[in-house]
Amino acid sequence: MSRAHKKLEKNINLMAVWIVVVVSLAGLVELLPLIAQDRYIEPYEGIEPYPALELAGRDIYIREGCYGCHSQMIRPFRSETERYGPYSVAGESVYDRPFQWGSKRTGPDLARVGGRYSDEWHYVHLMNPRDVVPQSNMPAYPWLDTAELDGAEVQKHMRALQRLGDPYTDDQVEGAPAAVDGKTEMDALIAYLQGLGHARSGR
Repeated sequence: MSRAHKKLEKNINLMAVWIVVVVSLAGLVELLPLIAQDRYIEPYEGIEPYPALELAGRDIYIREGCYGCHSQMIRPFRSETERYGPYSVAGESVYDRPFQWGSKRTGPDLARVGGRYSDEWHYVHLMNPRDVVPQSNMPAYPWLDTAELDGAEVQKHMRALQRLGDPYTDDQVEGAPAAVDGKTEMDALIAYLQGLGHARSGR
């Protein structure tokens, strides 16, 4: 052990200073890329903020814990791209807070599920998954079919995202309650699922 190292270990004040220095440098290494990320992450062509109904559906998707079994990240491997479609890129998720990337897959990846099935298929699947996939262990979500959306809450969420930099227009924010009027949580979740992956999948 070097003399300098011994001195550092025996002097508590010096040790405290070095701990602060090392932790500060490590923190900067993690934080600086996040501060500068807007310069490097641009929305992928065709990617726009979620419309009111899809945004409400995304909130329901997160609330119900769908991300616990379904990732939205196709990795750049042949086995994945052949099954799910083009691999995921950062520019697809610039308006996702939080993003839905991950590797946990009890069920299939949903990054490209939009347009793969009809609205009716999704409805039946969410009401009772085993009616369309007999071996499924996914729970049913029948309560979504009777729960109506709160337009004021959707509008509040859009306004908050607008303040964070999402390019919603004032007209889009003002029109949010009308856009979800009379819609159920089931309608919103299906709209969200049907919107996933269109820009990259070519559908």
